[in-house]
Amino acid sequence: MVGTVEWAARLAERYLAPALPRRWQHVRSVAAKAHQLSPLVGDDAEALVAAAWLHDMGYAPDIVATGFHSLDGARWLLRHAAADLRLASLVAHHSCASYEADEWGLGQVLRSEFFQEESPTSDALWYADMTTGPDGQDLSVEERLAEIRERYGPDSIVTRFWRRAEPALLGAVSRTQCRMAAYPM
Repeated sequence: MVGTVEWAARLAERYLAPALPRRWQHVRSVAAKAHQLSPLVGDDAEALVAAAWLHDMGYAPDIVATGFHSLDGARWLLRHAAADLRLASLVAHHSCASYEADEWGLGQVLRSEFFQEESPTSDALWYADMTTGPDGQDLSVEERLAEIRERYGPDSIVTRFWRRAEPALLGAVSRTQCRMAAYPM
């Protein structure tokens, strides 16, 4: 676990910390939360924590290509960072990204290049991301969605996709909370 996780943390810091300090704070907190959740995924702990470090790489100015951060980050990880397809796919599809991809007209592209995993690992990644605010603060998923809607405004593409994606997100969060209740941490 240590090798891939340390590599992911260094890579995220290199591209996010200097250019996007607020995003970096969010990513650091998501990774810390993913680490806390890692007992829920057993042997998949390394993949979970590494994906948490890398999930917002596509926001880095040196990485942006299409403007859709999930796709940009995942493509960059495959092409320039030698990440494996599974790790890149977890990044590509984190936190209901397929819904956002559809809004950008990139849904078919995302699905053709990266598989969408439905597993305790992907659920835990979504949970960690969507219960962590933009400054790294702990939030409920409802608070996080309200914060996103307020930050982006009612007519934003982000707000539109979350209206459709909310049931899927709440399902992943609920499944993770059930696993947390069954496996006290």
